[in-house]
Amino acid sequence: MRRLTLILFLCALIPSLSAAQNLPRRDRVRLDKMSTSLQKLAQHASPAVVQVTTKGFYPVQGDDGNVATQSGTGSGVILDPSGYIVTNAHVIEGAQKVAVLLSTGSKSSDDDGSPEPNVTAAEIIGVDSETDLAVLKIDKSDLPVLKLADSSRLRQGELVLACGSPFGLQNTISMGVISSIARQLDPDSPVLYIQTDAPINPGNSGGPLINTKGEVVGINAMIYSQSGGNQGLGFAIPSNVVDNVYRQIKAEGHVHHGYLGVDSKTIDTIIASALQLPTHRGVIVEDIDPDGPASDSDLQPGDIILSMGGKTVSGASKLSADIAQRPIGEKISFDLMRGTDKLKVELEIGERPDDQLKFAHMVTRESNLVRQFGILALNLDKKFSDLLPELRMKAGVIVAAKVAGLPSPSDEFEAGDVIGAVNGEPVADINGLRAVVSKLQPGDPVVVNIQRGPKLAILAFELP
Repeated sequence: MRRLTLILFLCALIPSLSAAQNLPRRDRVRLDKMSTSLQKLAQHASPAVVQVTTKGFYPVQGDDGNVATQSGTGSGVILDPSGYIVTNAHVIEGAQKVAVLLSTGSKSSDDDGSPEPNVTAAEIIGVDSETDLAVLKIDKSDLPVLKLADSSRLRQGELVLACGSPFGLQNTISMGVISSIARQLDPDSPVLYIQTDAPINPGNSGGPLINTKGEVVGINAMIYSQSGGNQGLGFAIPSNVVDNVYRQIKAEGHVHHGYLGVDSKTIDTIIASALQLPTHRGVIVEDIDPDGPASDSDLQPGDIILSMGGKTVSGASKLSADIAQRPIGEKISFDLMRGTDKLKVELEIGERPDDQLKFAHMVTRESNLVRQFGILALNLDKKFSDLLPELRMKAGVIVAAKVAGLPSPSDEFEAGDVIGAVNGEPVADINGLRAVVSKLQPGDPVVVNIQRGPKLAILAFELP
């Protein structure tokens, strides 16, 4: 039966080969040129694409309380010749050690001319879970890089290549097209994804999706599959989102998310017909947060937002995504329709009030790191009273942010926690906290008294 199947396949293939050979010379030349162009594109992109490997402790499924060492693999792309790499947050989630396998040789910052291994340890600079992006840094220089494109210029049907290490197979490239330029997978998330049919499989996560110019239009993030393999439904984080997150993490180690305090709904035929609206496009304002940045503006519920910053607003999810990626303090002009009147309103982007990193811009890794706890701490001060619930502790330190990648109990803490005591010893400031934890050894039991929100709580753990 197998022999018969093979014979039938060859019989079907022979006419196809014959037909290809009989193609007009002009068509064969065009195909050859296209093939050559794709080869050059792959040669351009591959050196800047890396494989990311991780090791960490993860819970054993079905065995409560026990953990085991596990390894993981993903992909990344070099955006800066000094060693800054973008990957997915989920690629390095829970990792205690991260390493990068380069696709090509490179020089280290203290290069003496000797050959360098392609595997090098990576430092986690910052993670943004909301956008599923992370930035790594390796101690290398003169690295090949890829440029970020303007993803707002993407068009459905555009040819793209997906680069990465699917199933750990380094330096793999697959081809496809842009299936959709803005796909919202989670109604509660402002992130919109690029959809592509370019084959993406486990291990491609964090690798670049590039256009025919060799520019990064997105970072491969996930697939939709019932089998666990590619089914033509791959999703990438748009390069404009990547650019915003990358720049903020590189500069500050964290990300601030824009906020206006405006709830809106996409106008559809039902809304337009029931309210007898003069337009079927844009979004209608549902509510305005009385404490939000837009509360002091002329914006009103019922207004129709037609454009933001000169660009047409196509829907509520796209509007939320655009606002979330805007720099804090940026002023943007909105074109509105109120009844039959057209007007303009200028709004200033504020920082989302529920942002857990609202204190993070006030600290630095060098000055505020408490390594044993894996946190960045901030001295409690009267100026923070408006940013915290009513304080029930007379003194303490604020957890400004958690630091990824350290063997520490950082998961026990949340940004905004106020630490008042450790193992019964009061903590008045960062120096006091450091003095207390410096006495601890790995495996020691630790009890931390905190205020989380309006409530007092106790954290209990063993120091890693």
